[in-house]
Amino acid sequence: MIYGQTMNAPTPCVILNEPQLAENIGAVARVMANFGLSDLRLVRPRDGWPQDRAWASASGANWPLDGARVYDTLSAAVADLRLVMATTARPREAMLPVITPREAAARLAEAGAQDWPCGLLFGGERAGLETADIALCAAIVTIPVDPRFHSLNLAQAVALTAYEYRLTQADGPPPKFTAAPPPAEQAALQGFYDQLEGELDDAGFFHPPEKRASMVRNLRVAFGRAALSDQEVRTLRGVVTALSKGRGRVLAKLAAAKARLKAESAARTTGASDPEP
Repeated sequence: MIYGQTMNAPTPCVILNEPQLAENIGAVARVMANFGLSDLRLVRPRDGWPQDRAWASASGANWPLDGARVYDTLSAAVADLRLVMATTARPREAMLPVITPREAAARLAEAGAQDWPCGLLFGGERAGLETADIALCAAIVTIPVDPRFHSLNLAQAVALTAYEYRLTQADGPPPKFTAAPPPAEQAALQGFYDQLEGELDDAGFFHPPEKRASMVRNLRVAFGRAALSDQEVRTLRGVVTALSKGRGRVLAKLAAAKARLKAESAARTTGASDPEP
């Protein structure tokens, strides 16, 4: 499946149970939009709804907020869903399967393929989910964080689970990341090698002479491993040409300076040997 295309199936909704901060609700909407989710359900938001600060925090991802539905009870919010999973880092008394976001994503994708409405439940910032809330769900989703600090921001938790779901719907990077160009033809590489090695011969790089073969081999292996494109080969050949011409100019300047010194020395010698009038 091409990145950006999704199956013709319902995507999971995100249920925020008793969210407190409008900024967090907006941040959740933002990550939902990042990963192709749009159905946002709010259960008893502490400061009521709508709240302008949520739209400000969404940074333009307005559609989950524009379509958000508000419920008085969690039971009402999940009434039409066939699969609900609760995200929490705290152990509860509910005896439910405990799975990772990746496992949850697979179950959500499978449910979507069967046209089952499904959702992910998240608790409020202060206390998370209670056992009674989790009892309405089919599984507990726990993000494998470091046990020394398991607290996640609400939007972070939504982002991690939404990302895993997104991976079930897309099997490659976004199209704007174009594929790398194909490697150059061997003929182009051979031309580069001949030029480079010829200039290195002239510069006396291959010393001692008996090691030339192994040094050439090492250079070719290094460039071969890079899988150079045609453009890269042309660029490198231009680099070698520029360096060799630069070396020629330096040698020419040295030769000119040497000739000048020789001429000046000869002139001084001639002047000293001339008899006085």
